[in-house]
Amino acid sequence: MKWTLPNVLTLIRIFLVPVFVLCYFLPVPAWNVWAAVIFVAAAVTDWADGFLARRWNQVSTFGKLWDPAADKLLVTAALLMLMQWGKCDFVVVLILIGRELLIGAVRQVAASRGVIMAADKSGKLKAVVQYVAVVIMLLEDWPFTFTTFNVGLCLLWFSAGLAVYSCAEYMVKNKAVFDGD
Repeated sequence: MKWTLPNVLTLIRIFLVPVFVLCYFLPVPAWNVWAAVIFVAAAVTDWADGFLARRWNQVSTFGKLWDPAADKLLVTAALLMLMQWGKCDFVVVLILIGRELLIGAVRQVAASRGVIMAADKSGKLKAVVQYVAVVIMLLEDWPFTFTTFNVGLCLLWFSAGLAVYSCAEYMVKNKAVFDGD
């Protein structure tokens, strides 16, 4: 691995995942606020590492492999934690994690055939909506919450719809990967 700033940001995001989860399990006052802050920091590294890698021409094999893995670890940890906390349903978690596993498997098949499947706009939009939903859900019980309407859960379900759409879009756009099977 080359020690470039984008790769270091990816490593930081991977390191932040267990710290994020520890907030839930340790008896820390306002643990959810701390978890939200850590989640936002990790989400910012997700944006920054990709932006900087492209901007500085530092796209690497390490980044191509570990950046999406770090994203999946962060989101999976957040979804499982929110489900354990009783803030979201198993079905929405299953849809979102299932989509990530399916796309990951398709990307592996594509890579084995020399095809790189780039993220598309619908997948990126899904990720942004998902990140916002997680932060809102983490802060839902914060004293400054001013609504009884569960915006975070609605956004999470919207991201699940986007997940289904983007998954179908990936499959259609990349059907040539499976031609001849």
